[in-house]
Amino acid sequence: MRRDTIFYQLFVQSPTLLFELIPQPPENANEYIFDALEVKETSFRIDGVFIPPNPQGIIFFCEVQFQPDELLYERMVSEIFIYIYRHRNLFFDWRAVAIYPSRNLEQERRETVREMLDSGRIIRIYLDELGEVEELPTGLGLMVLTTLNGDVAVEKAKWMIEQSSTQNEGRAIIDLVSTIILYKFNKLTREQVNTMLGIKLSDIRAIQEAKEEGRVEEGQALVNRQLTRKLGNLTPELQTQISSLPIEQIELLSEYLLDFNTIADLETWLRDRK
Repeated sequence: MRRDTIFYQLFVQSPTLLFELIPQPPENANEYIFDALEVKETSFRIDGVFIPPNPQGIIFFCEVQFQPDELLYERMVSEIFIYIYRHRNLFFDWRAVAIYPSRNLEQERRETVREMLDSGRIIRIYLDELGEVEELPTGLGLMVLTTLNGDVAVEKAKWMIEQSSTQNEGRAIIDLVSTIILYKFNKLTREQVNTMLGIKLSDIRAIQEAKEEGRVEEGQALVNRQLTRKLGNLTPELQTQISSLPIEQIELLSEYLLDFNTIADLETWLRDRK
C-alpha cells in the first residue's frame, strides 16, 4: 500500500495534524509549513518536514514506517543531520516523529539512539493505540483507517463518508477514504470501490473538478509561503510569474527554493524557464 502518498495528502491538507499526535505541540502550530524533501546527492528521502514560521522555532521531521526496518533510526538521523547541515538557519532546534501502525514493527535494536528516544527528541506514535476511528478527529481517524483491513476497514470507511457530509472538507475526506480503500483492495477499480462505499456520482464529479483546481492553488500557496519566509515579501511581478507556472513547474520550484539565498536567485530560476 502506498501509504506515503496518503500521509503526504493528509499533511498537505492539514499540516497541524502532526501536532495532534505529539505531546507539547508548538503554540504556533497553525503557522508551520509542511513539505516532503529528497536529500540531494543521496538516496535519502524525508517523509515530512514541518518548517517553523521563524528561525527561533523547532523544526519537526516525520517518518511513516509500515514495513520492518532494523536501521530506520540510523537512516532517519542521517537524513536529519544532512538537512540540518544545509539549512541550519531555518530553525533553532529539532524533533523527529516516527509513526508506526503498531509497536511490533518498531526497530528492535535501539542502542545508538537510546538517548534521543528517552529524551523525547525522537517521538514514537503507534496508530493502533490512538483509539477507535469514531472517537478521533477526522485526520487522526484517516490515519488509523490505513491500519485496518477487510470488512472492518470498509465499515469504518463508510462511517467516515457519512460523517463527512457535515464537514467543510467533506469532498476531500471522501476522496482520501476512497483512495485508502482502493490501495487495500488493489484488484478493484476506483469505480468499484466507490460503489462499494456508496459514494454518489455527483460527489465523484465534484471531487475530480476540485482536485484539479485545488492541486494548482495549494501548490502556489505553499510555494509563496516558503519563498516569502526564505526571501522576504515578493513583488507583484514575481507573484504573477509564479501564479502563471504550470503545476509541474510549481512542484519543481518547491524543491529548488531551499537553495535560494536572494531574490536574484528566484528571478534567475524563473528566467531560465521561460
